[in-house]
Amino acid sequence: MSTRPTRRRTRAALAVTALLGSGVLAALPVSSASAAGEGLAVQYRTSASGATADQSEPWLKLRNTGSAAVDLSQVKIRYYFKADSPTAQYRFACSWAVKGCSVITGTFGTLGSPTATADRYLEIGFTPAAGSLAAGADTGDMQLRFYQSTWQTLNQSDDYSFGGAQTSYADWTKVTARLAGTTLWGTAPGGNTPDPTPTPTPTPTDPGPSGATLFDDFGYASSTDPALSAHGWNVRSNAGGPGVPGATWDPSKVTFTTEGGSSVMNLQTSSAGTGSSTTHTEVLTKSTKFRNGTYAARVKFSDAPTYGPDGDHIVQTFFTINDLKAPMADDYAEYDFEYLPNGGWGEPANILYTTSWETYNPDPWQAVNQHSESRQSFAGWHDLVVTIDDTAVTYYIDGALFGTHGAQYLPERPMSINFNQWLIDLNGQTSTAARAYDQRVDYVLHVKDQVLTPAQVAAKVAALRGAGTSFVDEVPAS
Repeated sequence: MSTRPTRRRTRAALAVTALLGSGVLAALPVSSASAAGEGLAVQYRTSASGATADQSEPWLKLRNTGSAAVDLSQVKIRYYFKADSPTAQYRFACSWAVKGCSVITGTFGTLGSPTATADRYLEIGFTPAAGSLAAGADTGDMQLRFYQSTWQTLNQSDDYSFGGAQTSYADWTKVTARLAGTTLWGTAPGGNTPDPTPTPTPTPTDPGPSGATLFDDFGYASSTDPALSAHGWNVRSNAGGPGVPGATWDPSKVTFTTEGGSSVMNLQTSSAGTGSSTTHTEVLTKSTKFRNGTYAARVKFSDAPTYGPDGDHIVQTFFTINDLKAPMADDYAEYDFEYLPNGGWGEPANILYTTSWETYNPDPWQAVNQHSESRQSFAGWHDLVVTIDDTAVTYYIDGALFGTHGAQYLPERPMSINFNQWLIDLNGQTSTAARAYDQRVDYVLHVKDQVLTPAQVAAKVAALRGAGTSFVDEVPAS
């Protein structure tokens, strides 16, 4: 965001209850197929660890433990769960996968012999384009989700395959894996034998309503790549706030690389304890043409520096904004995701804010805004979504509702889309040793005048990438 001195905040603590299911069951005996050199194992973790959640998030890795390559199109993985009602309908989405969401399918089935913890299953498959998995290799991350079609809250605590304490990957035998119809891994609930595989449907499903779209997966060579500017981006170099007085905004610290098979943009902020040694980074759209609709980005926050001593009051952001024409002007607008890994603005430790701004006066400070907050670590990749319609501003993080702000904060003028990383001050770390922090961005999406659910955002991004689209801007100039 532009600037933010210390101010009064309303605490909105978020409680999460983590439950771990019953003990892990033993894997099935080795089959004749595995004896022939074929073997599979499934690792599991979840990023939605609460007993209840807006959506279930089984993140999976498939490992080839055999001695021969495996044709992934012959593999089926099943995650078992208890439906929240007999008539509940579910939808599947792939948020991100090393192999690409376009090669992953997700279908739902009903168990022939229901148990107290499972009467449905999500079956994950692969299209022929997924290719083969070499002996000893794994698929890498498959960040998968499913949710009720009505977006009613899910109860995960009674789901057979759910493990709320599994926040890092580990072998998980409550998920089964079959190769060409032969089970090579895991135990189905209640001794259920594999049912006929349902007909696969394209994934992800339900990309939601169409609308003029901006999408960029940041596949550029450098901050001076002519395509970056041609696609409407400005890498900031001009002096000024926010942040440490005397700091510079250094375009050369905005770089591009790949992570997990996807192109990503990296913003690096560094300091050696003085204003003149401090560099901030910012990338923003040249055009202020974005107003109502859906904004989304996948951002990797970091709690620790890339090198050097930790502790700086650093701010890592994704936001939209227009200019303040005069103090307390009522047509100002700004909508922020701001992560402070080391605190700041009077906070002692990591905290994430979402803030909707009506206006402010820089001197003397006076602000009109509404915010939501969570005091916990958000290190790692996160899907950030904010929707703006004619009634409210709604923020989501990793598919979960984070905050809803009232109609008085709706924008009256179009805005730009921005990412930046900067130091509030030098009070968090007074050392003169050099240090640097990274913030990464996988993609950005805006759909004009359309409110998409987080699952629809994931589906739309997957569809764009599946079609080979790395950049599109259909949003008309304001």
